Amino acid sequence: MSVFSPAPAPSAAAPAAPTQAELLDFARRTAADADLIASLPLDLEGRTWVRLEGPGGSEAWLIGWPPGTGTGWHDHAESVGAFVTAAGELTEHALAARLPTDGWKTLELSDGVDRERRLPAGRGRAFGRHHVHEVLNESPDRHAVSVHAYYPPLPRIRRYSRAGQILRLEQVERPEDWQ
Repeated sequence: MSVFSPAPAPSAAAPAAPTQAELLDFARRTAADADLIASLPLDLEGRTWVRLEGPGGSEAWLIGWPPGTGTGWHDHAESVGAFVTAAGELTEHALAARLPTDGWKTLELSDGVDRERRLPAGRGRAFGRHHVHEVLNESPDRHAVSVHAYYPPLPRIRRYSRAGQILRLEQVERPEDWQ
C-alpha cells in the first residue's frame, strides 16, 4: 500500500534526511486518515501491519495491536523514529539512559532510568538512535492501531529481555526477518 507523498522531483543534490519532527508530523497526519486506519485488517491473535511510504526515504508502518499484545524490549539501532497512536491506547516503557551500542550482552541498569508514557489516540512521540523501549496495548478488550516511521530504514532491531534491573541482549533481527 502506498501513501501520500509523490516522488520528489529529480535534483543534483540528495534530499535531506527527514528529522525526528518530520517523522512525527508524518505519523500524526497518517494516523488522522480515518479511511487508511479502518483499512488495516485486524487479527484477534497477533499484530498485523502494512508497510507505508514514509517521507524522504524513511520506512513507515501501520500496525494493529490486539488486546494484551506488545513488542517486548527492543531498539531500532541507528535509526531515529516516531510513532503515533491512531486508535485505542498504547503504553510505552522506555529507558532514560544512554546504553553502549555494541559489545555487550548483559547490563545492570541504574535506578531511576524507567519512563512510562500513555499514548491515547492522537498522541505520539519521536525518539533518537539506540532508544530502548517496549510498546504495549494493555487493553483487555480493545484493539489499538498506530503509525510508525524510521530513518534510515531499519538496518536491524535488537531485542532484549529484562528481569528487574538486568537488561540482556537476546536477538538481532535484520529486515529480511520482518518484511
